[in-house]
Amino acid sequence: MGALRRTITDPARRRLVVALAAATVLVGGTIAAAEDPTPPQPVPEASCGEGSRPETTDLQGRVPKADFTSGRALQGYTCNTVAVARHGTTGGFKTLRYTDAKGRTCAFYDSTRMLGLDVVGNLLNGTGLGVVVLDMTDPAKPVKTANLITPAMLQPHESLLVNQERGLLVGVMGTLAAAPGVLDVYDVSQDCRKPRLMSTTLSGVLGHESGFAPDGMTFWTAGAAGFTMTAVDLTEPRRPRVLMTETGVVAHGLRFSDDGRTMYVANMGSPSGTSILDDPSLQVWDVGQVQDRRPKPRISKVGEVDWPGISIPQVAEPFHRDGRDYVLEVDEFTDWFGEGFTVDFRNSPVGGARIIDVTDPTRPTVVSDIRLEVHQQENRTKEVLSDPGTSLPIGGYSAHYCSVPTRDAPDLAACSMIGSGLRIFDISNVEHPVEVAYFNLPSKGGASALSQPAWDAANDSVWYTDGTSGFHVVRLTNGVEELLP
Repeated sequence: MGALRRTITDPARRRLVVALAAATVLVGGTIAAAEDPTPPQPVPEASCGEGSRPETTDLQGRVPKADFTSGRALQGYTCNTVAVARHGTTGGFKTLRYTDAKGRTCAFYDSTRMLGLDVVGNLLNGTGLGVVVLDMTDPAKPVKTANLITPAMLQPHESLLVNQERGLLVGVMGTLAAAPGVLDVYDVSQDCRKPRLMSTTLSGVLGHESGFAPDGMTFWTAGAAGFTMTAVDLTEPRRPRVLMTETGVVAHGLRFSDDGRTMYVANMGSPSGTSILDDPSLQVWDVGQVQDRRPKPRISKVGEVDWPGISIPQVAEPFHRDGRDYVLEVDEFTDWFGEGFTVDFRNSPVGGARIIDVTDPTRPTVVSDIRLEVHQQENRTKEVLSDPGTSLPIGGYSAHYCSVPTRDAPDLAACSMIGSGLRIFDISNVEHPVEVAYFNLPSKGGASALSQPAWDAANDSVWYTDGTSGFHVVRLTNGVEELLP
């Protein structure tokens, strides 16, 4: 276990921005962060134990072209993990877990990444259509019990969420930009294997990403290219009701404090004269009037922070430790929105992930970074970016989603880091995260861990979907599982 608890001995390799809050100034109602000249650094590599098949290069997170030529990539890459099960051959952006009132556990995952591009192939090859429902009574033998094919479930993009409190599964029709906000609400509380459709309405306004207040009464849609955030009242799931729509925002994932009164917004930026989007950040919003159901509610931004190497903020998952509030924020891909309306994928930053202290919502502060060596700009050489699976803007060596097994003092975090696979980090010391495990699929042409991971702590496992090979159950080994609650 000593190897799993390593801390960084060279403080110059870490970007500890504890002083950031003191260096911020309030400008026009927003908090402008001072520029930190120190670039974010990778976390220490995992120490792989018995039964592992580690990466073959000295560059953390890389799957080199030579391994595909030699056939080594067909064995996959594992470090303190073992494959337990899989289902289907494709997957989208969300993998969710829910246990119903009778103790049955189910998985839900979207099988279609882009309607019109892969939906026909999914149907013809039998891998699934819409949102796939799996009975996970035996995690080693997932059993498909339903395909949800109402409008939003055919193309939820990144919006699919399940609320643990009320057992509501909700998605909004969306695309890379935005789509008409058809909102589908299902009840999975009584029998998660057979979701019951409660309503299909236009109350989502515009779709792309989303958020769910912890009490399950309010679902929020993020319209991204539609520049909207919409709060929908689900007190009566059969009759969703729009409470308010905020315009002029380019929001990605939305997450909430335990009481639902504070919203953490992955802000993709705003249009400018020199770039498609400028000034991405994490924003903190007061949404108490919506939570209180005040007439004509208003929401307001109270805090904001950015960081060196920021790309496209995706989502910020809240958690607590030692009396403080944090979010685990992850950026997706590289920065698509560079100067001059062009994108330089080699030189654009890869955001990776980070832990941000939000105890004082008016002064969010970055305390540490979670990223791999392959994410560093100096390592993004022509040779590295020619590895299989790295050629597409939405693929390659970057990140997409992270999750924690519990909000209360989690010791582990799981991140889908696309070409580098599923990566597991020890975050018990929030200032010094350490990689402790990884799993990257056997592949002929580049795997892509893409979805938000779901934790099955009772079985020491993580679930996720790979964009090219379906749903996977991965068990933690060699003592890493001891860090689970």
